[in-house]
Amino acid sequence: MKLSRLLAGCALFGAALALRAEETKPAPKFEMTTYYFALLTAGPNAGTGTPEERAKIMSGHLANIQRLADAGKILVAGPFADDGAWRGIFIYKCASLEEAQALAATDPAVQAGRLKAEIHPWMTAKGYIRDPEFPTAAALTP
Repeated sequence: MKLSRLLAGCALFGAALALRAEETKPAPKFEMTTYYFALLTAGPNAGTGTPEERAKIMSGHLANIQRLADAGKILVAGPFADDGAWRGIFIYKCASLEEAQALAATDPAVQAGRLKAEIHPWMTAKGYIRDPEFPTAAALTP
């Protein structure tokens, strides 16, 4: 009986030391970066127009995404895989909400009213989004 109490006491003492050690460790410091998150939703003209008009708007939409990615202004872009009201997202790297709104306004699908962009400042620790360089497929191969 005494041995079990001694072992229990040792375990409690060890746990207390571990907690004390955790308390003395400095908290990790994160430098935060602000990005601008755009939630793309169906606009008032979603699904309208001829197939040719829709194809032309989509082509312009994709070209605009590529232009902004090449300029380092858009880091993430992509559609949602279901057919809900949420159509896609953009994450912009720019100086202000006003700049993000101006960038969204250059999108042909937004201009045509097929998409609406609701934009919010969003923060994450610096370096969590790898920008502007992403590893190549060869770099990912073991």
